[in-house]
Order: sequence, then C-alpha cells, then structure tokens
Amino acid sequence: MAVQMDIQIAENLSESTEEPPPSSQLKVWAQAAWQGDAGDEPVVSLRIVGPVESQQLNNDYRGKNKPTNVLSFPMQMEETFVIAEDVPAEEQEEILMPESMLGDLVICSDVVEHEAQQQSKKREAHWAHMVVHGMLHLQGYDHIEETQAQQMEQLETQIMQNLGFSDPYQIKPSEITTSSSKKSPVMEPKS
Repeated sequence: MAVQMDIQIAENLSESTEEPPPSSQLKVWAQAAWQGDAGDEPVVSLRIVGPVESQQLNNDYRGKNKPTNVLSFPMQMEETFVIAEDVPAEEQEEILMPESMLGDLVICSDVVEHEAQQQSKKREAHWAHMVVHGMLHLQGYDHIEETQAQQMEQLETQIMQNLGFSDPYQIKPSEITTSSSKKSPVMEPKS
C-alpha cells in the first residue's frame, strides 16, 4: 500500500524558481517517511506555494510574519460523526475512515530553493528533506523539546540516508561564520 498524495501547485510561483520536483518523486519521499502500518493508505495533501501564500499561512497559524520552508497541518477529526440518513451503508464506510486522512503540507518553493543554495545542499536533497520533515510532523513528531528534536532528527537522517541522501543536519563549511567577538565557529540562524 502507499501514501496517497494530492499535489497542488500554486499559479503564482516566482518565475526565477525552478519547477518543483515531479509528483512521482514527491510521493516516493512521502512514502519513505511513512511510519505507520505498511497496509495503511494515508492521504496527504501537498500544496507548493510562493512566498506570499507561505507568509500569510505562517502568520495566520504560527504568528510568524515571514515565509517558511514547510508547514504541516495534521488532520484533526472529531470523535463523533453525523451521517446523513440518505447515505447508503456502503458509502458510510468510506466516510468513517478518518485515520486515512493524515493532513496537509505546504511547501514554499522559493524558500526551499534559497535554503538549498545558501546551505550548499543539492536542490533535490533539500526538497526531499522538506517532504520527509513535513510528513513526520503530520505523524506527531516534533522538535520543540530537545529530546523530541533529537529523536526526529535521527529519524529524518535515517530516512534521508535510506533515500540515498546525506545527513540533512550535517553542518557544511559554507554554513559556518566566525564571530568577531569570539574566534569560534557560529551557526548562522536559518530563516
């Protein structure tokens, strides 16, 4: 069984940004990040947007007024369902399968492209990382607390390596600068 993915590409993507990876590749990366039962068929909606839409969503849902690389919106279903009386029994079964609806991912192509270039990462590797990262968020993984962050990063690294990519958290020389007050490497904050 496989992750079912509905992919939408916003019409207002920047002309300077390359085309997003093919749908088939996005699905492979999402499938690799799926941590549930092999027989499940989770449904994910992926929307690829430009910076204006990303910034609006990031501001509305996270209170951060800037575009971001990936946003995850896990499906939150009520425990009870109201089924219309005129729905045939065989269709009710399909309606009552909320566990298959994993949630929505929104990836800002401009931010992903910029980060890949800024961090000297291969474009394809960074796109894969954003899909994997978002999929793990949809499944309840987080990086707010240090222990959770370590667990999530280890899993991301393992998935990325299984896909043939390097550790996405490995610091490259281009990401290190020297602070003027201290002569030691300092990691630049990422947007």
